[in-house]
Amino acid sequence: MCGLAGEFRRDGSRADVSAVERMAATMSDRGPDDSGVWSQGPTALGHRRLKIIDLSAASGQPLVDPTSGLTGVFNGCIYNYRELREELQAKGHRFFSAGDSEVVVKAYAEWGLDFVDHLVGMFAVAISERDTGRLVLARDRLGIKPLYLAESPGVVRFASTLPALLAGGGVDTGIDPVALAHYLSFHSIVPPPRTILRGVAKLPPATVRVYEPDGSSRDRVYWDPSFTRAAERAGWSERDWQDALLESLTTAVRRRMVADVPVGVLLSGGLDSSLVVALLAGEGQSGLATFSIGFDAVGGREGDEFVYSDLVAKTFGTDHHQLRVPTGDLLPPLEAAVAAMSEPMVSHDCVAFWLLSQEVARHVKVVQSGQGADEILGGYHWYPPLAGVDRDRALETYAKAFFDRDAAGLARVLNPAWLADGDPAREFVAAHLGRPGAATAVDAGLRIDTQVMLTDDPVKRVDNMTMAHGLEARVPFLDHEFVELAASCPPELKLAQGGKGVLKEIGRRVLPHEVIDRPKGYFPVPGLTHLEDKLLDRVRDALTAPEARRRDLFRADYVDALLADPNAELTPLNGNKLWQLGLLEMWLQSHGID
Repeated sequence: MCGLAGEFRRDGSRADVSAVERMAATMSDRGPDDSGVWSQGPTALGHRRLKIIDLSAASGQPLVDPTSGLTGVFNGCIYNYRELREELQAKGHRFFSAGDSEVVVKAYAEWGLDFVDHLVGMFAVAISERDTGRLVLARDRLGIKPLYLAESPGVVRFASTLPALLAGGGVDTGIDPVALAHYLSFHSIVPPPRTILRGVAKLPPATVRVYEPDGSSRDRVYWDPSFTRAAERAGWSERDWQDALLESLTTAVRRRMVADVPVGVLLSGGLDSSLVVALLAGEGQSGLATFSIGFDAVGGREGDEFVYSDLVAKTFGTDHHQLRVPTGDLLPPLEAAVAAMSEPMVSHDCVAFWLLSQEVARHVKVVQSGQGADEILGGYHWYPPLAGVDRDRALETYAKAFFDRDAAGLARVLNPAWLADGDPAREFVAAHLGRPGAATAVDAGLRIDTQVMLTDDPVKRVDNMTMAHGLEARVPFLDHEFVELAASCPPELKLAQGGKGVLKEIGRRVLPHEVIDRPKGYFPVPGLTHLEDKLLDRVRDALTAPEARRRDLFRADYVDALLADPNAELTPLNGNKLWQLGLLEMWLQSHGID
């Protein structure tokens, strides 16, 4: 788990090494243990390292392999690197390190662009070919590891974070009106390749991109799971599905214990993270470090779920750490969380994860998380309504549950100069839901959440907040083999028992019933959903700052109305609409964007 950066010139000049050094330096939090820069002609690569596997200098990056003429940088973790190493050794490859980064480079040397098909894990990769001058970028199947791009005539720059690209200089920091429409409509989700800034893009998940020295480029999408029923499983009973998913999830959890440092668990007390703890205990893990966070109640909303996390910790004998944060302490971590965001994210979970990661990083460098189960196994409230509609009506049902605004709503918020043509978010979602490869409206909803929403909201959120403290988060529910199996599972089994029915039945085998038969919980930060006092003042300051006035994104009458009654307008997902506007301005100002 690290941070990478680089530059690839397509105009015949040499790479700007100093720019790559500046980009890499901004990511010292992601990789506090080591750093390195390499350049050759038009290409330069930079790296910040967090030592998790092979703690020796031999796995330092950029990793140069003179035999194959390849140099690579890598962010993430390859869970099957030991098996791949043995396979590659049998094919004649020699290794000088014991880590997974060299396995990635050797896998490319052996299989070329198909190397990603052999990798089980989370990763962003950049590989430079000495003999051809080609640059290859790749991102993992679920987009767990980020990769941002800034292209201008004659040059491509890339990095693990958007602020790193800004540090390199020369980036167009104007607001993209289409991305702005997505942000305000699609609950802060800006689908790739766009970001909120015109001059920055992101490589889509499950994509290999090849840049040639002549300026051309091409993409290969190497993974797109089918959300249909597989013929070979047509006769499976409900018990068969439970057994298969349990076996696959156990494998996923076991894989994510691969490390040369201790691995803990973020334990919210909900079904998903509790199941991770239970399966690790079943694999023989004793004294496992677990971590929970809670906040003071605000506006009648409870701010912790300690009763459940304490029960799980006691049941499995974990070394449990409980962190309670007073509401009055939220402003400093809020500022820090905004600064750590590669893109603006409205979820109040960001602050919770930032604080939790700060505490956890004092104890361990790697944690497993229960993230992703709701998107993979149908845990959200908008999936059951989809079960009663045809595919051609899925858009209306999904939009009603998930969209914050339609085109008319955007016109009430944005000044005319910032309105994009049409309704970009609605058009994007309609196209995605209408793609072949999903058998039902529920399948189509689960697919867009798995491939788009999950990557550009919760996954990005956890990556940004944990890596701000040099903490690696691993997500077994996003093991691609588990996701493929779950995608083919009949929707009625997922939606049973109010959602995640098949997972609840698995949980009944290993967890206390109190953890399963309870109202669905979230990662609550009441102080950010019910704005008052210092936090309200901070939002007001952001929206009335000189930079905000110069940008002039939002209609003054709309902002004034929200400030007059700050908790009156909520999104369908119970987000605060004033917070949504204020967070965007806070993010832009935090990153020096005028």
